[in-house]
Amino acid sequence: MTGSMFDTAHLELWAAFWGVVIALLFLDLAVFNKRAHRITLKEAGIWSIIWIAISLLFNLGVWWLLGDQPALEFLTGYVVEKSLSVDNLFVFLVVFRFFGVDPKYQHRVLYWGVLGAIVLRTIMIFAGAVLVARFNWLLYVFGAILVISGIKLLVRKEENVNPGNNLAVRLCRKVFPMTEEYHGQSFFVREEGKLLATPMLLVLVTVEFTDVLFAVDSIPAVFGITQDAFIILTSNIFAIMGLRALYFLLAGIMDKFIYLQTGLAAVLTFIGVKMLIVRWIHIPTAMSLGIVALILALSIVLSLLLPRLNGERKS
Repeated sequence: MTGSMFDTAHLELWAAFWGVVIALLFLDLAVFNKRAHRITLKEAGIWSIIWIAISLLFNLGVWWLLGDQPALEFLTGYVVEKSLSVDNLFVFLVVFRFFGVDPKYQHRVLYWGVLGAIVLRTIMIFAGAVLVARFNWLLYVFGAILVISGIKLLVRKEENVNPGNNLAVRLCRKVFPMTEEYHGQSFFVREEGKLLATPMLLVLVTVEFTDVLFAVDSIPAVFGITQDAFIILTSNIFAIMGLRALYFLLAGIMDKFIYLQTGLAAVLTFIGVKMLIVRWIHIPTAMSLGIVALILALSIVLSLLLPRLNGERKS
C-alpha cells in the first residue's frame, strides 16, 4: 500500500481536496447555474477544460507534497476513471430520453446525481481500502471481476433498455406518492397539503442507481493501480465531477464512437489481468498509463476513421 489512508502527510491535500470540491459544487449550483437553462456546447467545452485543469493542478500538488509515484498513480487513476465514466454518458442519454427530461433541467439532475455519487463512492472506497488492507487476496477477486466485466462489455449487444423497470425506480414508486407530471426542476411538490414526489425524482434515482452499478467496475479498476485510499478517492471524485460537462459536450456525437465500448472493455480486462498476475509480474504504473492511453486513442481514432473509410468505399 502506497500509504495509510489516514497518513498525516496527506492532511494538506485532504483539506485542499474537500475545500475545492465543496467550493466548486457551491459555485456551480448557487452562481453559475442558479437558473435552469440548456447547457450550450461552448459552455460545456469551457467547463470540461476547467475541470481537467483543476484536476491537473491538484495532481501537481500531489507531486509537490508526495512525490513522483503517487502523482503518477493519481494521473493514471484519473484517466482510467474518466474513460470508464464515458460509458455512463450513454446510459444518461437513454435515461433522459426515456423520461422525457427537458434539456434545461438535465444539469440539475446530474448535479445532484454527482453529489450523491461523491457520498456513495467515498463510502465504497474507504470500505474497500479497509478490506483490502486486511484481506489482500481481495485484489485477486477485484481482478477477476474486472476481467469478467471486460468480457461482458465486449460481447454486449445493443438492446432496448427500459430505465423505468429497474429495482430502484420500482422501490421509489412504492415509497413515495407520485405526481403524473413534471413540476419544473422540483423533485417534490406539495399538493392539497400532501408532499408528493415528481417524475424528476425517478430520474435522479435512476442516475444514482446507474452510477453505483458502474462504480462496481471503475473503483476496483483504480485499486489495480494503487491501494492508497487518498489517491483512489481523489482521482475518482475529480473524474466524476467533470462528468456533467463531458455529457453535454459529447451528448450529440456519442453514437459516432462505435469502437469506444471495445476500448473500455480492453481497459477493464487489461487492469484485471494486471491485478491477477501481480504476484509474478509487476507492470509499472507508467507503463499501465501508456497502455490505457494507447487503447483509448486507438478506439477513438478507429471510431472516427473507419466509418469515413466505409463511406468512401460505398460511394
